[in-house]
Amino acid sequence: MNTAILLLGGNLGNIAQTFAYAGLYIEAIAYEKPRKSNTYISKPWGFEANEEFLNQAIEMQTQLSAEVLLARLQLIENIFLRKRTGKGYESRSLDIDILFFNSEIIETQTLQIPHPRLHLRNFTLKPLAELIPEFEHPVLHKTIKKLLADSPDKSEVKPI
Repeated sequence: MNTAILLLGGNLGNIAQTFAYAGLYIEAIAYEKPRKSNTYISKPWGFEANEEFLNQAIEMQTQLSAEVLLARLQLIENIFLRKRTGKGYESRSLDIDILFFNSEIIETQTLQIPHPRLHLRNFTLKPLAELIPEFEHPVLHKTIKKLLADSPDKSEVKPI
């Protein structure tokens, strides 16, 4: 059995509804009902946009490998019309990142776990600190709680 920590994000359309439906699809590929953080709201990070982002962390148990899980999550993103232009950070209907997979370090052409920038982003760290505050980052060897306390990101992230 594997434990995957995901982050949902989006700022286009009815994001709360998208998260609810995406959560059902994630539940369908999970071994048991996933645990979820509250939903958080924040300004866009790394680019300008009028719409604020919502984010939510999810902890799921799965028998899938990280690569197969990624493929399934990308199918879920496609259901919600996720468009990838390759232009860097941009608005989106739904983004699902695998932040952690057990305590593994995975580097392939399509997958990098732990997510390489999660420790720089409060919109990621706040929901993680709610869900798994004592989890130790397998590369940085700090708990999520400590990463949040040390975060260079000063942007405001609020639960809704």
